[in-house]
Amino acid sequence: MMESCFGKAAVSGVMGFGMGGLFGMFMASMSYDTPFHTPGAPGSAPQSITSLPLRQQLKVGFKDMGSRSYSTAKNFGLVGLMFAGIECGIEGYRAKNDMFNGTAAGCLTGGILARSGGPTAVAGGCAAFAAFSAAIDAWLRQPKDED
Repeated sequence: MMESCFGKAAVSGVMGFGMGGLFGMFMASMSYDTPFHTPGAPGSAPQSITSLPLRQQLKVGFKDMGSRSYSTAKNFGLVGLMFAGIECGIEGYRAKNDMFNGTAAGCLTGGILARSGGPTAVAGGCAAFAAFSAAIDAWLRQPKDED
């Protein structure tokens, strides 16, 4: 499964989705911008969340946490799927396993993800993802200290 680019991309997408879900859940639990009120009927004033019974407060909180967690999971899964697939394709095309593959894949992934923001956003996304990928690759490829 991990020999094919499709398999690598699929596994990375699933793992990214899982990690993104956990990260999103953690970040939602630490967030201070959760709604302090629940929307009422159209035209009526929103009800303060602290005036609701505990069960209702928990329902609102968990619903918010679930939607944030799912959103982050989708984003992490997409990034993992795209990056792994592009990097594997570049590695297969070049028939080399070096830092250039990850850096180029980072640039392409960042550019594709930022495409709706225009050319400046594409360039920024490319540069940011490429720099991050190069830094992680350099750190992972450094020789191990075996004392």
